[in-house]
Amino acid sequence: MPFDTIIRGGTIATAADTFACDIAVRDGRIVALGHDLGAAERIIDATDRLVLPGGIDSHVHFAQPSGDGIVMADGFATGTRSAAFGGNTTVLPFCLQEKGQTLREALRNYHAQADGECHVDVAFHLIVTDPTDQVLGQELPALVQDGYTSLKVFMTYEGMALSDRELLETMAVARETGAVLMVHAENFDAIRFLTDRLERAGNTAPRFHATSRPIPVEREATHRAISLSELVDVPIMIVHVSNRGAMEEIRRAQQRGLNVMGETCPQYLVLTEKDLDQLNMEGSKYVCSPPPRDVDSQQACWEGLQQNVFSVFSSDHCPFRYDDPHGKLAPKGRTSFRWVPNGIPGVATRLPILFSEGVVKGRIDLNAFVALTATNHAKIYGLYPRKGTIAVGSDADIALWDPKRKVTIRHDLIHDGSDYTPYEGLEVTGWPVLTMVRGRVVVDDGILVGAKGHGTYLQRTKPPARLPTKESKPSSGGRRKSVTLSRRTAPRCLGQCWSWPPVCTRAAWWETSPCAGWSRNRSSHPFGC
Repeated sequence: MPFDTIIRGGTIATAADTFACDIAVRDGRIVALGHDLGAAERIIDATDRLVLPGGIDSHVHFAQPSGDGIVMADGFATGTRSAAFGGNTTVLPFCLQEKGQTLREALRNYHAQADGECHVDVAFHLIVTDPTDQVLGQELPALVQDGYTSLKVFMTYEGMALSDRELLETMAVARETGAVLMVHAENFDAIRFLTDRLERAGNTAPRFHATSRPIPVEREATHRAISLSELVDVPIMIVHVSNRGAMEEIRRAQQRGLNVMGETCPQYLVLTEKDLDQLNMEGSKYVCSPPPRDVDSQQACWEGLQQNVFSVFSSDHCPFRYDDPHGKLAPKGRTSFRWVPNGIPGVATRLPILFSEGVVKGRIDLNAFVALTATNHAKIYGLYPRKGTIAVGSDADIALWDPKRKVTIRHDLIHDGSDYTPYEGLEVTGWPVLTMVRGRVVVDDGILVGAKGHGTYLQRTKPPARLPTKESKPSSGGRRKSVTLSRRTAPRCLGQCWSWPPVCTRAAWWETSPCAGWSRNRSSHPFGC
């Protein structure tokens, strides 16, 4: 039987390996890897191209309620379209529970907005803002069983911030159900204190948004979130880390054996707080939380990526139109930075920025790029190995890249619902030229060729179970012993295995080749990785 598609002549990269190979696709899945695979209805020539797993962006906001008179620029149609142009094949937006609303009500509304609208596949995180006894005791455990296996909590924002007691109660449910808990870590009281003082002094321009949320605000909340998670013994993901202080809190926790992961984003690698200091309201284009910092913070975030402190690289795509009274130029926003809609677009530019600034400039290798942008997201959020890798049996979610193409980022390349990109004028090397979702080409050389509605909702599994407890370093000469590993203390692997968290670079621990995978019963790993 002929294949539906063969991708021929490219260089494949996964989180563990880089090799020359052809890919055969049938019924939306990868069914063969090799050479001389025979006939297919369509042959895609990938000569001089990189063939990578489609990107997974596990931190995006679409169609999210954003306050009175404020409208998010992207719904599912434009948001997933922009994601596809950026080489992504799966996104995980957030379903926000508003105060007084049940989680199931929020999910019904969110599914209704997504159904039939998506160009790429989607799965939903749950945002818990009203952790009532019913939500924590009944709804949340049932929804985790139904495949909603990740949730997010906020330590800031009016109407969303949870108290420490509420955080602990929610963490306890996450631990009992096996859900992944994501934390937005900023100190709400400190932000309100600083904002009030700035406004009383007449400092209301967009640039003072950064002043109201300095590094100690994020560092303290990160430390507190880690301490609370330690009390409950629950894995947490600290999202959108922007600076050295917060990064080092996560690193210290990991060194102590705690189940703490981290995430950073493009804005913390290429933007700084100076971008907010522009005439009139132009600085509002860069208002996001945490805000961009300084050059040392950029370097710290690169260190976090290089040293495996951060498991994933996401966009935190949260788009609002600039020249719009329902967006950045909302009437109240003109009176104070406090009311400027908080967030920036970035789902289409995440991958090109990391590829250019990371891979091309030698900060990370190609396999780490795949892990940080696809494989680790799939593993942590219950989509692996269906998503996040190129392997027989996995979905044919594939992005072809021209690694030498030079592009100056412009908004007309983004195809989102916003009217600007904060990365306008940034020159990058390397660009996705074809995006395939479950065997169907969605974007081909800058042209949308896939129909809206091909993207589907993904039910997810829980992340890997806890690993057993013991670690052994290699003997002299670099030999490795067969050891039993702890989830708390195991060297973390980013290759194609099931270790937790899956964040270390190949050979980072043992200075040898990556592991070949470990036993499915998760009881031991023969390679000590």
